[in-house]
Amino acid sequence: MPVDTTFIEANGLTFEVDRLRPDPETANGKLALCLHGFPEHAHAWRHQLPMLGELGYEVWAPNLRGYGKSSCPQAVADYAIEALMDDVAGLIDASGYDEVSLVAHDWGGVIAWYFATRRLRPLERLVVLAAPHPVPAMKALGLPRQLRKSWYVFFFQLPGLPEWLLRRGDPGELMRETALYPERFSDADCQVYRDNARRPGGARAMIHYYRALVRGGAWRQRKLGFPVIEVPTLLLYGEDDMALGPETVRGTDELVADLTLRMLPRVSHWIQQDVPEVANGMIRAFLLGKRVPELRWKAKLK
Repeated sequence: MPVDTTFIEANGLTFEVDRLRPDPETANGKLALCLHGFPEHAHAWRHQLPMLGELGYEVWAPNLRGYGKSSCPQAVADYAIEALMDDVAGLIDASGYDEVSLVAHDWGGVIAWYFATRRLRPLERLVVLAAPHPVPAMKALGLPRQLRKSWYVFFFQLPGLPEWLLRRGDPGELMRETALYPERFSDADCQVYRDNARRPGGARAMIHYYRALVRGGAWRQRKLGFPVIEVPTLLLYGEDDMALGPETVRGTDELVADLTLRMLPRVSHWIQQDVPEVANGMIRAFLLGKRVPELRWKAKLK
């Protein structure tokens, strides 16, 4: 099943989408929409698209606004969480599918949590990797350990300097250096992320996600409240995550009616790229309605 890249008009923007269409004989008539994180790219789902296609899904992995060759508006307000949720709704509408599962990592997961909470479109299942529900996340920021881990969120509020450093830096190498299995990040993979951050206006757009959320987006959503999410949800958390401590997932079961939580020892923040066989096995089981296996190894994979 080959992956092609296409451009989809949604919510007044153009999105570059890596798309995989299943074999007509095994197609299940459903869409899996994969939302990447920071400082990633649709390429982050390279190991999951074939697996989801084998399950019969049509799979879309868009570059979110400001990433890849998707539209790249330049104002902080353009990255309001409400606009990001509307992007997801627009992509779902453009797909023509009624049965949709969201599979999301990091910032994609932030968007997915809010999207499921606000029920902008019906979802069949929700899979979130390395992104806490907003309520436990906000509570955890009151703890010194998580506050130290989240230093970059506050640094990103400075004008100009964060995007300058991001352009001069190397996001691909950052992923490789903070992964538990750096060999999973080839030079070609790292180049995708490097080029992504260095394209005109890209670094500023990527940082604006954080600015827009801190400068009002999180507060507006908090005022609306957080009704319990009814969508069956799988949450995967790597215990060697450099950005998130375990306290960020505590209490999630009180906010999600049907939650499957898996804590993954010896796994980094980059779950689906660092240990794709583990992530794929758990996601596959969850989407098929089977019991999601535990991960119990005590040493690094060979």
